[in-house]
Amino acid sequence: MAGLRGNLTLVETYLTHGDERLRGWPFMDSPVPVLTVFVLYLMMVKQGPKMMEQRKPFQVQGPMVLYNLAVMVLSIYITFEKLISAVQSSYSIKCQPVDYSDDPRAIRMLNASYWYFISKIIELLDTFFFIVRKKERQITFLHVYHHAIMLLHTWWFVKFVPGGQTFVLGFLNSFVHIWMYAYYGLAAIGPHMQKYLWWKKYLTKLQLFQFVLTSSHALYNVCFGDCGFPRLFSLSSVIQSAIFFSLFMNFYLQAYRKSKTS
Repeated sequence: MAGLRGNLTLVETYLTHGDERLRGWPFMDSPVPVLTVFVLYLMMVKQGPKMMEQRKPFQVQGPMVLYNLAVMVLSIYITFEKLISAVQSSYSIKCQPVDYSDDPRAIRMLNASYWYFISKIIELLDTFFFIVRKKERQITFLHVYHHAIMLLHTWWFVKFVPGGQTFVLGFLNSFVHIWMYAYYGLAAIGPHMQKYLWWKKYLTKLQLFQFVLTSSHALYNVCFGDCGFPRLFSLSSVIQSAIFFSLFMNFYLQAYRKSKTS
């Protein structure tokens, strides 16, 4: 009983102060850095198009191709690392607590989770490329909400629960982003690549399926989880996945109806 109580105290400490293993890692000691990035991002969304009003669109085809390729490779790395770590640690798909130890498998999951957060900072460049190319119509509420909220949401998860039940969310999202940034990279090469991009509709369907899986997985923990993973984080996943599903479904229906009409 004493050992069990000691483990519970350790988990309670991490849930109060954050994962001590992340001490000294960029962005993780305090919410101030990530909130600064968040505010700067919103300022860019607000002021960027105004700054481009009197300027011609920048030609950034080369940087865009390299950027999308880099994010795709990073997503492959995160997906692989999360999967291998989960398999080696014999993760339960139903309910899995966070391993806060220095076991190499737990550290591997921690590293993958941290790079997943870093990828959300990098992906803010999506909006930057829209702005400098004067593609303001692409900067929709869905686009800004998705990038901004994922930045904060992922930081919160990595700070307090880097692994465990959150594995499914990060793994699925990174897997989807492999294909998403592959698509963006091909599209950035030029108009002659359009004939190879017939699968855009299926990419959106994959994103919708992702939200169904993540919300279902998290909802199971909210209702039936008994492994000690905090339900607050699972409930947050359910809510965010439901919001994303409704926004992406609205985008899908509008885009598909327009394509059928045209």
